[in-house]
Amino acid sequence: MGSVEQATTGGHLERYEEALARDPMAAFGLVREWMRTDWRSLFAELRERRPVFVTPAFTVVTRFADVVEVLSHEQVFSVRAFGPRLDAALGAPFMLARDATPMNWREKGLMQLMLDPRDAGDVRELAGRLADELLDAAWPDGRIEAVHGLFRPVALGVCARYFGVPGPDPQTLGRWTRAVVADGFANFLGDPDLQAASVAAGAELVAHLRDRLAEQRTALRDGRDLPDDVFARLVRSALPPGAGVTDDRIVTNMAGLPLGFVESAPGAMVEAVEQLLRPYVLAEATAAAGDPERFDPYVWEALRFSPFFKLIPRLCERDHILAAGTPRSTMIPAGTFVLAAPASAMFDADVVPEPEEFRLDRPRHHQLFFGSGHHACLGVHVALPVIAETVRRLLLRPGIRPAGRVERTLGIFPDAFELGLGAEGRED
Repeated sequence: MGSVEQATTGGHLERYEEALARDPMAAFGLVREWMRTDWRSLFAELRERRPVFVTPAFTVVTRFADVVEVLSHEQVFSVRAFGPRLDAALGAPFMLARDATPMNWREKGLMQLMLDPRDAGDVRELAGRLADELLDAAWPDGRIEAVHGLFRPVALGVCARYFGVPGPDPQTLGRWTRAVVADGFANFLGDPDLQAASVAAGAELVAHLRDRLAEQRTALRDGRDLPDDVFARLVRSALPPGAGVTDDRIVTNMAGLPLGFVESAPGAMVEAVEQLLRPYVLAEATAAAGDPERFDPYVWEALRFSPFFKLIPRLCERDHILAAGTPRSTMIPAGTFVLAAPASAMFDADVVPEPEEFRLDRPRHHQLFFGSGHHACLGVHVALPVIAETVRRLLLRPGIRPAGRVERTLGIFPDAFELGLGAEGRED
């Protein structure tokens, strides 16, 4: 079908070593900038020359087997470092920021039960209907700003109608999720303003959900029907007293749904569309868009080329020999901040055949864009159809083309992606 531009290897490590000798903070800044703007080339060089890249601030893991090892050993490589920020934002322990604890097992299982995989078809239909409404409204203008004009509204619509979390309004819910997620997953330097914004937004989100829970409890007592959404399912569920799932725990877990979806789903849509608009794949993907079964593999291969989460952070809880028995075997000391790189692993030729080729026959276990192991995406059965169907409805429109570069907040969260619609030149 075609291949992505070959990553040029060489030069990053030498520049890093030179900067490290002069100023460790400058060296850290270099690596951080490369991870945002030149990650494909950086990871290609690291896989070849230094697959376990140890720096004074963190260790980056780039080979497929090693990334899976990190993500699959939650008692060694934990998410504990992120618990305090998320707990502070939500005012209570957040179960996804715990590793194989009773709370994590119990409440993750409960939420998986509520997020029934059998809902996938209805959720897909909902996402498609929302996408078409937004595209119809934009069509006469000949262009659309896809992040706030399509991708985020679809995600927020799914939150409202399937999760049962509409927010006071979509814009407010989107503001809350961005503030909490930006601090929890992108505030590596501990910016106090980001932390304060997260705590304020989290408090507002939790208060809103408490009010919504009280309304639904009242409706249930009054014999009124509740909608068939995730929130209402929790309210209607008769759980054993010993389960420990109080109303406070329901609120905290419901807060986790928009936090895990409103930023990541639109982010994945942006990455997928960017890749699918490349000349080597666009014609074939557009031709397949009439058939969801034929089309979906284009989205998953696009996300292999550029996942939204290119790095997944973990904290090493005890000394651990990574890649034991291989030439790259490395001791990871307790307390090390580890960045597992799915974006690199999915291009590891030792595991993924012809990684530079855009192929539709990749097995699911080669696709790490929803994570792996204990903390793999909780709502993957919802995320898959929403992402694929929104992108499909977009590519069903003739003449889709880029009309500007993707603009990102904090170098991570997409906030603008201008696309042309219909005949060339309509908007120019």
